[in-house]
Amino acid sequence: MSQIKVLVYPAGEINSIELHDALSTCVNIKLFGASSIDRHGEYVFENYIRNAPMITDKDFFEKFNALLATNEIELIFPTHDTIAAFFADNQEKIKAKIITADKKTSAICRDKEKTYSTFNSHDFVPQVYTEITTYPLFIKPKQGQGSVGAKLIKNAKDIADINLTDYVICEYLPGEEYTVDCLTDKNGKLSFASPRSRQRIMAGISVAGKIEKLTPEIENIAQKINGELSFMGLWWFQIKRDEEGKWKLLEISTRCAGTMCLTRARGVNLPLLSVYVALGYDIEVHPNSYRVVVDRTLISRYKIDYEYDTVYFDFDDTLIINNKVNLKAIWFLYQCKNIGKKVILITKHQNELVQTMKTFAITENLFNEIIHLKPHEIKADFVKNNKAIFIDNAFQERNMIMKVHNIPVFDVDGIDVLMDWRS
Repeated sequence: MSQIKVLVYPAGEINSIELHDALSTCVNIKLFGASSIDRHGEYVFENYIRNAPMITDKDFFEKFNALLATNEIELIFPTHDTIAAFFADNQEKIKAKIITADKKTSAICRDKEKTYSTFNSHDFVPQVYTEITTYPLFIKPKQGQGSVGAKLIKNAKDIADINLTDYVICEYLPGEEYTVDCLTDKNGKLSFASPRSRQRIMAGISVAGKIEKLTPEIENIAQKINGELSFMGLWWFQIKRDEEGKWKLLEISTRCAGTMCLTRARGVNLPLLSVYVALGYDIEVHPNSYRVVVDRTLISRYKIDYEYDTVYFDFDDTLIINNKVNLKAIWFLYQCKNIGKKVILITKHQNELVQTMKTFAITENLFNEIIHLKPHEIKADFVKNNKAIFIDNAFQERNMIMKVHNIPVFDVDGIDVLMDWRS
């Protein structure tokens, strides 16, 4: 099967990780991530390209097209609003198809003043003011994202040091806020709209929310926006209730949102469907009927500067904990198997080991070697490889291995340090 080469650029932010998670397991897609500045992308993209040119570089198109040609990239997901607008404005200079809206739509969505002006005949547009004559009001940068620079203005003191030239001045909307994930097909038809509430925000990003009902009012807003603008595949808009409970438009974006994972949890993979739309395929959308809630927090991924080819792994209280299989340990052991690292099970298990392994549905074939020691034997005497690591819950065992062999040792919690998330 010929794989579609898809690039995520830049590949270091939260929404790029959502694109990775949505596309990396699709067998007909070969996914790449590229960044000018290394952030989190190198920890998750198996095909990661560092030192990618910035759009501000004088020779950007020459270098970027060379990157595309080298990796045979066919489709590109821009992950920042400014880059999406830049790509839309320069599609003819880029030798791959950009999964974003057209030039006019991208320009309108990038600038909130243009957004509100485009839809000013509709009652879902908030009241916009040319000057401040009453309070409270809300100001937001004409070009911005993630609530950066947005501010509630309660009195004259709140704007004493602010130059309002680059801001839009809007009515204050005190009600709840939704993001509505949308999908437009190859014919420009709105194929899908799914509201999700923003229940907790961190640094302008929704980290907790749930799927909400698509009401006729929200669907009407989605249809009006889609009818006026020209999207390709995924896009989203944000709305907030005014004092009377009516939904008002906050912004529209043509890029992937990080919390589109919530919509994907309903069985609707918007990034994958957008790939198919960009390729000119017909699509169908069939979401699961259940409601979904998401809550996110920071996740830690690690790199260590130690190359090992052999893993010595304990059994009791390491692979099996509290009479259950340690799932993270199983993940790590299969990771080792996938990348060709030798795994040796070393244990003083007091019962018949093979039978215990069968009880927990653990195959002997997972290990290159099994060393079943007697109670009096010392594990350090059986560790031979100087490019090895040792994983065991017992401090005394780890301490002796480190002293005798001078190799890294890990308690059960240290397995996290060894996990490779790239795919």
